[in-house]
Amino acid sequence: MKLKVMKLWDHLMLRKRFIIETVFDQLKNISHIEHSRHRRFISFMVNLLAGLIAYSFQPKKLSIKMTRLDKRALMQICG
Repeated sequence: MKLKVMKLWDHLMLRKRFIIETVFDQLKNISHIEHSRHRRFISFMVNLLAGLIAYSFQPKKLSIKMTRLDKRALMQICG
């Protein structure tokens, strides 16, 4: 397999993939956000917003802790 050049931010977020996938899994299973065909855009947005509100009321929410190196890399990318 060939090595590919990745942006620094992508490389840093790849390290945090487990946490991101866990949050997505909770949004799908607990908050019932899923990909389905909505007849109207407003019903899609209501479903998404309701799931995010339900997730915000959970007692334990995961977060990505950023180190100094991560923050420095972010500052280089953004500014």
